[in-house]
Amino acid sequence: MTMTRPANKPAAVAEQTLIRNFLDGTYRPGDHLPAERRLAVALGLTRPTLREALQRLDRDGWITIRQGKPTVVNDFWRHGGLNVLNAMVNSGADLNPDFVTQLLEVRRTLAPAYVADAVRLNGEGVVQACAARAELSDDAEAYCDYDWHTHHRLAVLSNNIVYPLILNGFKSLYLQLGAAYFTLDQTRGASAAFYGELEHLARNGDSQAAADLAENVMAASIQYWKHMIETQ
Repeated sequence: MTMTRPANKPAAVAEQTLIRNFLDGTYRPGDHLPAERRLAVALGLTRPTLREALQRLDRDGWITIRQGKPTVVNDFWRHGGLNVLNAMVNSGADLNPDFVTQLLEVRRTLAPAYVADAVRLNGEGVVQACAARAELSDDAEAYCDYDWHTHHRLAVLSNNIVYPLILNGFKSLYLQLGAAYFTLDQTRGASAAFYGELEHLARNGDSQAAADLAENVMAASIQYWKHMIETQ
Protein backbone atom coordinates (compact mmCIF):
# COMPACT_ATOMS: atom_id res chain seq x y z
CA MET A 1 0.00 0.00 0.00
CA THR A 2 1.28 3.45 -0.80
CA MET A 3 0.31 6.99 -0.12
CA THR A 4 2.29 10.02 -1.20
CA ARG A 5 2.04 13.50 0.24
CA PRO A 6 3.24 16.39 -1.93
CA ALA A 7 6.54 17.84 -0.75
CA ASN A 8 7.54 20.98 -2.61
CA LYS A 9 10.57 22.17 -0.67
CA PRO A 10 13.87 20.75 -1.98
CA ALA A 11 14.94 19.62 1.51
CA ALA A 12 11.63 17.77 2.01
CA VAL A 13 11.96 16.11 -1.41
CA ALA A 14 15.51 15.03 -0.57
CA GLU A 15 14.39 13.73 2.81
CA GLN A 16 11.69 11.54 1.24
CA THR A 17 14.07 10.33 -1.48
CA LEU A 18 16.57 9.20 1.13
CA ILE A 19 13.84 7.56 3.23
CA ARG A 20 12.79 5.55 0.18
CA ASN A 21 16.44 4.58 -0.23
CA PHE A 22 16.54 3.36 3.37
CA LEU A 23 13.31 1.40 3.00
CA ASP A 24 14.22 -0.26 -0.32
CA GLY A 25 17.69 -1.24 0.90
CA THR A 26 19.72 1.13 -1.27
CA TYR A 27 21.34 2.21 1.99
CA ARG A 28 21.18 -0.42 4.74
CA PRO A 29 21.68 -0.10 8.51
CA GLY A 30 25.38 0.37 9.18
CA ASP A 31 26.13 1.76 5.71
CA HIS A 32 27.86 5.11 5.29
CA LEU A 33 26.15 7.70 3.15
CA PRO A 34 28.23 9.11 0.30
CA ALA A 35 30.29 12.19 1.05
CA GLU A 36 28.20 15.32 1.30
CA ARG A 37 29.45 16.80 -1.98
CA ARG A 38 28.74 13.60 -3.95
CA LEU A 39 25.34 13.08 -2.35
CA ALA A 40 24.32 16.68 -3.04
CA VAL A 41 25.22 16.29 -6.73
CA ALA A 42 23.38 12.95 -6.95
CA LEU A 43 20.22 14.49 -5.49
CA GLY A 44 20.52 17.73 -7.46
CA LEU A 45 20.78 19.86 -4.31
CA THR A 46 22.94 22.55 -2.87
CA ARG A 47 24.96 21.40 0.12
CA PRO A 48 23.05 23.66 2.58
CA THR A 49 19.77 22.13 1.40
CA LEU A 50 21.20 18.61 1.76
CA ARG A 51 22.39 19.44 5.29
CA GLU A 52 18.86 20.54 6.20
CA ALA A 53 17.47 17.21 5.00
CA LEU A 54 20.16 15.24 6.80
CA GLN A 55 19.54 17.09 10.05
CA ARG A 56 15.84 16.12 9.88
CA LEU A 57 16.76 12.50 9.26
CA ASP A 58 19.21 12.56 12.15
CA ARG A 59 16.54 14.06 14.43
CA ASP A 60 14.08 11.28 13.61
CA GLY A 61 16.58 8.45 14.03
CA TRP A 62 17.17 7.41 10.42
CA ILE A 63 20.85 8.36 10.44
CA THR A 64 23.57 9.53 12.79
CA ILE A 65 25.61 12.54 11.73
CA ARG A 66 29.15 12.37 13.11
CA GLN A 67 31.34 15.44 12.99
CA GLY A 68 34.34 14.77 10.75
CA LYS A 69 33.22 11.20 10.03
CA PRO A 70 30.89 9.58 7.50
CA THR A 71 27.17 9.74 8.23
CA VAL A 72 25.93 6.28 9.19
CA VAL A 73 22.52 4.75 8.45
CA ASN A 74 20.79 3.61 11.64
CA ASP A 75 18.68 0.54 12.25
CA PHE A 76 15.58 2.73 12.22
CA TRP A 77 13.38 -0.12 13.48
CA ARG A 78 15.29 0.09 16.74
CA HIS A 79 16.34 3.73 16.92
CA GLY A 80 13.60 5.61 15.06
CA GLY A 81 10.91 7.71 16.76
CA LEU A 82 7.20 8.09 16.14
CA ASN A 83 7.95 10.39 13.22
CA VAL A 84 9.36 7.37 11.40
CA LEU A 85 5.83 5.92 11.09
CA ASN A 86 4.42 8.94 9.30
CA ALA A 87 7.53 9.27 7.18
CA MET A 88 7.25 5.66 6.05
CA VAL A 89 3.64 6.15 4.98
CA ASN A 90 4.30 9.45 3.23
CA SER A 91 7.41 8.19 1.45
CA GLY A 92 5.39 6.32 -1.17
CA ALA A 93 7.26 3.10 -0.40
CA ASP A 94 5.44 -0.23 -0.24
CA LEU A 95 4.59 -1.34 3.29
CA ASN A 96 5.08 -4.98 4.23
CA PRO A 97 1.76 -6.56 5.35
CA ASP A 98 3.59 -8.01 8.36
CA PHE A 99 4.51 -4.49 9.42
CA VAL A 100 0.86 -3.46 9.24
CA THR A 101 -0.15 -6.50 11.31
CA GLN A 102 2.41 -5.57 13.95
CA LEU A 103 1.01 -2.05 14.09
CA LEU A 104 -2.42 -3.52 14.68
CA GLU A 105 -0.91 -5.62 17.47
CA VAL A 106 0.30 -2.39 19.06
CA ARG A 107 -3.24 -1.03 18.93
CA ARG A 108 -4.47 -4.30 20.44
CA THR A 109 -2.14 -3.69 23.38
CA LEU A 110 -2.96 0.00 23.82
CA ALA A 111 -6.71 0.11 23.21
CA PRO A 112 -7.87 -1.92 26.25
CA ALA A 113 -5.84 0.35 28.53
CA TYR A 114 -7.08 3.69 27.23
CA VAL A 115 -10.65 2.42 26.81
CA ALA A 116 -10.74 1.21 30.43
CA ASP A 117 -9.30 4.48 31.74
CA ALA A 118 -11.72 6.51 29.63
CA VAL A 119 -14.73 4.58 30.98
CA ARG A 120 -13.45 4.83 34.55
CA LEU A 121 -12.54 8.52 34.48
CA ASN A 122 -14.86 10.05 31.85
CA GLY A 123 -17.74 7.65 31.31
CA GLU A 124 -20.17 10.29 30.06
CA GLY A 125 -17.69 11.39 27.42
CA VAL A 126 -17.37 7.77 26.25
CA VAL A 127 -21.16 7.50 26.03
CA GLN A 128 -21.34 10.63 23.90
CA ALA A 129 -18.53 9.46 21.60
CA CYS A 130 -20.15 6.07 21.07
CA ALA A 131 -23.65 7.48 20.61
CA ALA A 132 -22.40 9.54 17.65
CA ARG A 133 -22.30 6.31 15.60
CA ALA A 134 -26.07 6.73 15.10
CA GLU A 135 -25.29 9.51 12.59
CA LEU A 136 -23.01 7.32 10.46
CA SER A 137 -23.80 6.56 6.85
CA ASP A 138 -23.09 2.96 5.89
CA ASP A 139 -19.93 3.49 3.86
CA ALA A 140 -16.23 2.83 4.35
CA GLU A 141 -15.12 6.47 4.45
CA ALA A 142 -17.63 7.41 7.14
CA TYR A 143 -16.73 4.42 9.31
CA CYS A 144 -13.00 4.98 8.87
CA ASP A 145 -13.26 8.63 9.90
CA TYR A 146 -15.53 7.84 12.84
CA ASP A 147 -13.34 4.96 14.06
CA TRP A 148 -10.20 7.09 13.99
CA HIS A 149 -11.72 10.07 15.75
CA THR A 150 -13.48 7.93 18.34
CA HIS A 151 -10.33 6.01 19.26
CA HIS A 152 -8.47 9.29 19.48
CA ARG A 153 -11.26 10.69 21.65
CA LEU A 154 -11.10 7.65 23.93
CA ALA A 155 -7.35 8.10 24.24
CA VAL A 156 -7.88 11.74 25.25
CA LEU A 157 -10.60 10.76 27.72
CA SER A 158 -8.16 8.35 29.38
CA ASN A 159 -6.41 11.45 30.79
CA ASN A 160 -3.04 9.98 29.76
CA ILE A 161 -1.41 12.48 27.42
CA VAL A 162 0.90 9.85 25.92
CA TYR A 163 -1.84 7.72 24.33
CA PRO A 164 -3.01 10.43 21.88
CA LEU A 165 0.59 11.18 20.94
CA ILE A 166 1.17 7.53 20.06
CA LEU A 167 -2.00 7.34 17.98
CA ASN A 168 -1.09 10.58 16.21
CA GLY A 169 2.18 8.93 15.21
CA PHE A 170 0.36 6.64 12.80
CA LYS A 171 -2.76 8.61 11.97
CA SER A 172 -2.03 8.69 8.23
CA LEU A 173 -1.52 4.94 8.11
CA TYR A 174 -4.60 4.33 10.27
CA LEU A 175 -6.79 6.28 7.86
CA GLN A 176 -5.22 4.65 4.83
CA LEU A 177 -5.80 1.13 6.13
CA GLY A 178 -9.26 1.95 7.42
CA ALA A 179 -10.41 3.02 3.97
CA ALA A 180 -9.82 -0.55 2.79
CA TYR A 181 -10.76 -2.32 6.01
CA PHE A 182 -14.25 -0.82 6.25
CA THR A 183 -15.23 -1.74 2.70
CA LEU A 184 -16.40 -5.07 4.17
CA ASP A 185 -19.93 -5.31 5.53
CA GLN A 186 -18.77 -7.48 8.41
CA THR A 187 -16.12 -5.04 9.58
CA ARG A 188 -18.60 -2.16 9.62
CA GLY A 189 -21.06 -4.38 11.47
CA ALA A 190 -18.44 -5.45 14.01
CA SER A 191 -17.47 -1.82 14.57
CA ALA A 192 -21.05 -0.70 15.13
CA ALA A 193 -21.59 -3.58 17.57
CA PHE A 194 -18.41 -2.67 19.45
CA TYR A 195 -19.40 0.94 19.97
CA GLY A 196 -22.92 -0.06 20.95
CA GLU A 197 -21.64 -2.46 23.63
CA LEU A 198 -19.02 0.05 24.78
CA GLU A 199 -21.71 2.70 25.21
CA HIS A 200 -23.68 0.26 27.41
CA LEU A 201 -20.62 -0.55 29.53
CA ALA A 202 -19.72 3.13 29.89
CA ARG A 203 -23.22 3.90 31.16
CA ASN A 204 -22.70 1.21 33.80
CA GLY A 205 -19.16 2.32 34.61
CA ASP A 206 -17.76 -1.18 33.94
CA SER A 207 -14.18 -0.36 32.97
CA GLN A 208 -12.87 -3.94 33.21
CA ALA A 209 -15.54 -5.29 30.88
CA ALA A 210 -14.78 -2.39 28.53
CA ALA A 211 -11.09 -3.38 28.50
CA ASP A 212 -12.01 -7.01 27.76
CA LEU A 213 -14.34 -5.91 24.97
CA ALA A 214 -11.63 -3.75 23.39
CA GLU A 215 -9.13 -6.61 23.60
CA ASN A 216 -11.50 -9.01 21.85
CA VAL A 217 -12.49 -6.53 19.15
CA MET A 218 -8.90 -5.52 18.42
CA ALA A 219 -7.93 -9.20 18.11
CA ALA A 220 -10.83 -9.78 15.72
CA SER A 221 -9.81 -6.77 13.61
CA ILE A 222 -6.36 -8.34 13.12
CA GLN A 223 -7.99 -11.52 11.84
CA TYR A 224 -10.18 -9.51 9.47
CA TRP A 225 -7.08 -7.72 8.18
CA LYS A 226 -5.15 -10.96 7.66
CA HIS A 227 -8.09 -12.44 5.77
CA MET A 228 -8.26 -9.38 3.52
CA ILE A 229 -4.56 -9.69 2.69
CA GLU A 230 -4.76 -13.41 2.02
CA THR A 231 -7.72 -13.05 -0.34
CA GLN A 232 -6.38 -10.12 -2.39
